[in-house]
Amino acid sequence: MNTQNSFEDIKVNVKLKLAALWTSLMFLIIYIDYFALYMPGMMKSIQTGRVFVFDITQGFLVGGLTVVTIPALMIFLSVAMPAKPNRVVNIIAAAVNIPLILFNLAGEAWTHMVLGAAVEVVLLVLILRYAWKWPRTGM
Repeated sequence: MNTQNSFEDIKVNVKLKLAALWTSLMFLIIYIDYFALYMPGMMKSIQTGRVFVFDITQGFLVGGLTVVTIPALMIFLSVAMPAKPNRVVNIIAAAVNIPLILFNLAGEAWTHMVLGAAVEVVLLVLILRYAWKWPRTGM
């Protein structure tokens, strides 16, 4: 067998796969929100203290921070936690984030937001899949 034309395929630990998926999700969350600032009238709406139908209050901002804190922490937790609780926390966090991502489409949803949400949901489904099928050790 000629090994000169072969590529080494290193097996990546499920923890690193999960951390990479959460990292990708965070980038999308940040950029979708950033690009939304370019939508006509968005900056003016923010300057008047409203986003969609919500007043911009401390509670609104704490809620927004809480929503993005979950995937931000999951990048670290996916690598640091032991396998058994890691699996459970990843399943719960991904399942909770899917409706939160879709809620962001309420109101005026431009194509970039719909496309971004679709990719975010795919990433969350992959997180669910990897966590659900976490490799087991021999019993």
